[in-house]
Amino acid sequence: MRVWAVANQKGGVGKTTSAVTLGGLLADRGERVLLLDLDPHGSMTSYFRYDPDSLQRSSFNIFNENNIDAAEIKSLLLETSQENLTLLPSSMALATVERKASTEGMGLKVAKALAQIWDSYDYVLIDSPPVLGALMINALAASQRLLIPVQTEFLAIKGLERMVRTISMVTRSLKKDLEHIVVPTMFDRRTHASIGSLRELRNTYTDSIWPSMIPVDTRFRDASRKGITPSCYDPNSRGVDAYKSLLKYLLSKQEQRLQA
Repeated sequence: MRVWAVANQKGGVGKTTSAVTLGGLLADRGERVLLLDLDPHGSMTSYFRYDPDSLQRSSFNIFNENNIDAAEIKSLLLETSQENLTLLPSSMALATVERKASTEGMGLKVAKALAQIWDSYDYVLIDSPPVLGALMINALAASQRLLIPVQTEFLAIKGLERMVRTISMVTRSLKKDLEHIVVPTMFDRRTHASIGSLRELRNTYTDSIWPSMIPVDTRFRDASRKGITPSCYDPNSRGVDAYKSLLKYLLSKQEQRLQA
C-alpha cells in the first residue's frame, strides 16, 4: 500500500480536487484506491453525495475507538460511483479530535488503522484539513508522500511558506523522511498574477516543485456537481490531462525511490 497525503494550511487551493482526481485516475488503472477524508468540513465526502453532517460513522471512529480492527474499519467504508474507488468519509465529529490532541498515541491513530487494512488497497489518498493539528499530523505520520497543492496567486504562496515550516517541524518530531511535492493549481495563463506566481514558485521551490501546473478548468466543477471523478466525467479535458501528467510524474518518482 502507498499512502499519499494531500495537505496545505491554506484552504481553497485544490486539495479535494487533487485527491479525488488522482484517486480516480489510479482507479482507472485498476488500482484499489481508498480516499480518506480527514477534514471536518467534509468536502471530499460531500463530493460523492454523502452528508458529513448526518453520518453516524466516519473517520472519527478511528480516533474515538481504541485498537480499531480491520472489520470495524471496513464497516465505515462507503461506495463511490467508480469501480475500485472507496471512500472513508468525514463527519463534523472530527472537529472534536483536537481536544484530545495531547492524548498519548493520538498522532498515530490513522497509521495504525491503515496497518489493519494494508493488503486491501494499493493506494490511500488522504484529504487533510487546512489547519496544523492532530488531524494533519495523523495524515503526515501515515504517509510516504505529501502533495501540496498551491494556487498560483500571492496569498497561497505565503501560505506555502508556513506549510513547508510545518513539514520540517513535524518530520523532525516523527523522525521520518517525508517526500513532499508542490503542485501549482488553478493556473490561468491569461493573468499576469498567475504567470508571476508560477515563476516565483519555480524559483523558490526548485527542488520540490512539479515542473508543470494544473490549469483552471470548469470541468472540475461540472464533475463535482455530478458526484463523479473528473476522469469519468470528461477524460479528455485539459484539467484531467494535467493530472494524468502529474500522476505519471509521481509514479516515475516512486519507481526511482524503489530502485534507489
